[in-house]
Parts: sequence; C-alpha cells; structure tokens
Amino acid sequence: MHEIIAVPVYQIDELSGSAREKARCWYRDFLHRFSWWDAVYEDFLQICGILGVDIATFLPRGAVTPEQGGPCLYFRGFSNQGDGASFEGIYRYERHASHEIRRYAPRDTQLHAIADTLAQIQRRNFYQLIARISQTGPYYHEFTMTVTVIRESQTGCEMTEDAAQILSDVMRDLARWLYRSLETAWDYESSDDAVDEAIRINEYTFTTNGIRFG
Repeated sequence: MHEIIAVPVYQIDELSGSAREKARCWYRDFLHRFSWWDAVYEDFLQICGILGVDIATFLPRGAVTPEQGGPCLYFRGFSNQGDGASFEGIYRYERHASHEIRRYAPRDTQLHAIADTLAQIQRRNFYQLIARISQTGPYYHEFTMTVTVIRESQTGCEMTEDAAQILSDVMRDLARWLYRSLETAWDYESSDDAVDEAIRINEYTFTTNGIRFG
C-alpha cells in the first residue's frame, strides 16, 4: 500500500538565516560541477593572443580533432597554500603587443607592464626570442611551469644573459594574473547575492532546514 507524504518546500527568500546558509552551501558545491571559469579563460586567451603566447591545446580521450580539445590552462584554488594557476604554450614576439593590450585592457597596468617588458627584452635580442612553457608536477601555480628560452638567430648569436630569467618571470607574472582573475570570478559567483539570485532564477526549492528538495 502506497502512502503519500506531503513535504512543504520553500524558496530561498522564505528560509530562515541558518537554513538559507545551508541552501547556499549546497549551491556552492553544485557550482563546482559547472565551468564557471569559461569567461575568464576566454579573456585570458584573448590576452595571450595579443601578447604573442600561443596556448597549447589538449585532446581528451576519444577526441580526434583540435576543435574537440581545450586550452592547457590549469588552476587550483582558492584557500590553500600552493594554490595558483599555470599554462602551457609557446611565446613569440608580437610586434604591436604594447599598443594592442592598452586598447584591449586600458586600465590594467599589470598587463601593460608585461607587454612592455616583453618588448624591451625582445628588442635587446633583435626580436628572436622564443619561450616554451610547460607544466610539471601535480600542483598548479606559476612555479610549476618550466620556461625554456631560445634565440632563433641565423647567425648564431647568443641571447643576452638576462633573457631567460626575464621571460620566465614575465610568464609567471601572466600566470599570477590568470589566478587573480579566477579568484575574483569565484568570489563573485560564490557570493551570497549571486548565489541567491541563481537559486531564484532556477527556482530551486528546499525543506525548512535548507535541504535541497527534488
């Protein structure tokens, strides 16, 4: 014999303070299942294109074309020691990077400094420097990136003594920029106001103690 039990359910704004916080915690855990970082990644790829960094692409199991892959961007965050972001790719000189980055991000002085530093070190090496950036180890932050620098000179000229260190530092600055952008996006997406609004839009309902119903 079947028994029907009626359970009253509530919208987020109808919950008590403690129940509402439990509902928010549920949504924040739920948020990790979605690619909330997509907009940050898209912005970062645009920036890398301007600066001359070609981000590598990985192919998941079963993929056969580059379109089925994704950018080699990695991060861990945001409250543990060792959290950070890293990336893989190849950097080459981009002639108008300093000008174009100011058009794209006119108020971001850190990106301006990155572009200017790249232009200066390339100028001292006749614009022949190339850096290959790879990820090493199980963690993700700027110091898990290996940056290998060469100078493609037809006459065999060596790079200046400071070239490898400067390019390594700049690529790590770029990884730090990515991490800060991700952290800012997460802080917004997981804020009380943003979580409450998302719950309202999706019309999620909860029991009186804040447990997700249905």
